[in-house]
Amino acid sequence: MTLYPLYIDPGTGSMLFSILLGAAATLYFLARAVIIKAKVLFTGGRAAVNTGLSHPYVIYSEGKQYWNVFKPVLDEFEKREINLLYLTSHEDDPVFSHGYHFIQSEFIGEGNRAFARLNLLSAGVVLMTTPGLDVYQLKRSKTVRHYAHILHAPSDAAMYRMFGIDYFDSILLTGDYQAKDIQALEKLRGLPEKQLVTVGCTYLDVYAERIRQIPREENHPFTVLVSPSWGPSALLSKYGNKLLDPLVKTGWRIIVRPHPQSKKSEAQVLDSLTEKYKSSANVQ
Repeated sequence: MTLYPLYIDPGTGSMLFSILLGAAATLYFLARAVIIKAKVLFTGGRAAVNTGLSHPYVIYSEGKQYWNVFKPVLDEFEKREINLLYLTSHEDDPVFSHGYHFIQSEFIGEGNRAFARLNLLSAGVVLMTTPGLDVYQLKRSKTVRHYAHILHAPSDAAMYRMFGIDYFDSILLTGDYQAKDIQALEKLRGLPEKQLVTVGCTYLDVYAERIRQIPREENHPFTVLVSPSWGPSALLSKYGNKLLDPLVKTGWRIIVRPHPQSKKSEAQVLDSLTEKYKSSANVQ
């Protein structure tokens, strides 16, 4: 018997996963409703109906690259002694060794495994940096009251892919200037108005503390920091050595700080540039 390999394109795969997960979620919530009704029936209506909110506050992190974003938030919850569930897609997330008392942390895997857990959440408020809620695999759970997205860059909020933040209930902004574009998109697409709250860029608090701990250089060379975003339209993927070669030739100290997501999404680009400039003494 001859076996032929099958290929499913990402779009079709996403659709199939959504269908299967939707069916599973329907069965889950149906079974949950039957159990609640049975409890009420057998107690003569005396049983209290469970709201289904297992956790008042939940944070989801795609990995330890977002630790700097969420650490100030977790510290504040810990200081106020408020319980919070922290779900992460990285086994070595720093949260596991941080010694929190009010933060319950859980590794939920990556990709579809993580989405399956998130799509059946029971919570009051869910906070995440992950865009695309209710667009592909990441669906709104029927037992989550409020979804909040935290912006994690002092840049334009409209830079996300289409529908990236459209279906959240609130957006935590790094600056007031981001609200205008979000509100314009809401009007163009006929979307309900989201709550827009300016909280600042949380990881700058972490960096400020790190800066205070860095020893001062006596002979500080002129330094160029290359700190791009990630993806095919970002600096390193689009220009790479065409950008870096002229900088290296200046003799200045060149620090290349890729976006954390680059390690996953464009690892080949980073490996190629690292190999090319490994003998250049002025490049870090």
